[in-house]
Amino acid sequence: MSKATVTKLFLGSALVALAGTIVAIAAVSIGLANGVFVMNGSDLVGIQGTALGWAVVGVGIVSGLVIAVALIGGLVSWIGALLNTSQLDSKAWFVALLLLGIFNLGILGMIAYLVAGPDGTTTAARPVAPASAAA
Repeated sequence: MSKATVTKLFLGSALVALAGTIVAIAAVSIGLANGVFVMNGSDLVGIQGTALGWAVVGVGIVSGLVIAVALIGGLVSWIGALLNTSQLDSKAWFVALLLLGIFNLGILGMIAYLVAGPDGTTTAARPVAPASAAA
């Protein structure tokens, strides 16, 4: 997987996760503003069985699924970046991405890779010998 593909997949997943989060926050805000949630102090104890209540629940479920798909896309882009950097002679980027991902800081490693990381799928240009003058 090329770095361009990894970049598109990661940025697309980040945008989808952001959109899903915004929709979820909006649904909860609408539910709170219209009394859809039955509260006991600060505890949520129920949901009103109105049409708006079911709509808020439905939008919440859909936005949760959208966020889950975005997280899977982010995981796939991280695996693509690992496969890409494993083809390099120097394994520094591979080890950095792997360890940051294992220790739950993969987003920092991916941002660094997208900004400054090498592309392991490009072939290095071989130096061309100059042509001899006596041809």
